[in-house]
Amino acid sequence: MTKTNLSHSSKLLAALATFALLTAAVAPAAAVSVASTDAPDTGEVGTQVTATVTLDALYKDPSLEQWQLAGSTGLNNVTWTVTWYDQTGAKVNQQSFDGGNFSGATVSAAENHAEVQVKVTGTVPAIEQFSYEPQQQFLLVELQQTRSGGTSNEILSRTATHYTEDSREARQALDAAAAAIDAAGNAPEASKTFDNAVSAYNAGNFDNAIDLANTAEKQAKQAQSAQQRNRLIMYGVAALVVVALVVGGVLYWRSQQDSYDKLG
Repeated sequence: MTKTNLSHSSKLLAALATFALLTAAVAPAAAVSVASTDAPDTGEVGTQVTATVTLDALYKDPSLEQWQLAGSTGLNNVTWTVTWYDQTGAKVNQQSFDGGNFSGATVSAAENHAEVQVKVTGTVPAIEQFSYEPQQQFLLVELQQTRSGGTSNEILSRTATHYTEDSREARQALDAAAAAIDAAGNAPEASKTFDNAVSAYNAGNFDNAIDLANTAEKQAKQAQSAQQRNRLIMYGVAALVVVALVVGGVLYWRSQQDSYDKLG
């Protein structure tokens, strides 16, 4: 029985090892590292933002000493600036591209490319559908590595949230209401009002969302005050019960002492 189990285990291990080798052979190895990323997490619709990504260790795969760099973004009015540096940090080349996508930027060891900096500048896009949770997002920057033969793999992908002045004000009101509801612990009326406020936010009705959020916050604070008041009342009642028990005990003890004295 033991030999049979060992045989099955050996076959299973061999199968897993084979699968791992096949998977490694199919999946392209990462051949570049992201040295740094300077990118905003959020932006107001219509404002200009810039994201900068620096790539190094460009030839981690020894067999890949030349490849193509491509990029995509959801920003509008876009300008890409790609700059190549050599081992000493000196600028070797620089190219600019326009539009939401670019491709054809060659990275080559033969050209002494040791580091590549990609900078994308554009305006934050409009919001197609508002969402309180999760907050609406757009693609800020995505970089792809393309090998000869057309095989591509993702180097980096970053998203960012976006907002309008009105949606930010409504979100702040909702956040304040949510914090008040959490502090209250149990405020069903406030929670229901908050859900209506979120629905108004998601529909883009920000004035209504703010009014409902403020109402929910007020209801939550009132519920919290009521809970604290009830808690104090309970503490007071408990204290009175303790005092009554103590007084009753003392009176009972004295009555017992009086009875003993009379018998004596």
